[in-house]
Amino acid sequence: MIVVMAVALWMLNEEYSNIQLGIRLLISIGASLLSGVISYFLFPENEEKKSR
Repeated sequence: MIVVMAVALWMLNEEYSNIQLGIRLLISIGASLLSGVISYFLFPENEEKKSR
């Protein structure tokens, strides 16, 4: 999630520097949270317990 936030901030700083910093941070935080939720459902930790 940290990598996603760093890449999102970098991309927003490069391409959309006219957007306020606070808005760019909110977009980056949202992107990292969304990637965390997707990863949680795609890669469950206790997959063996669920299949039994």
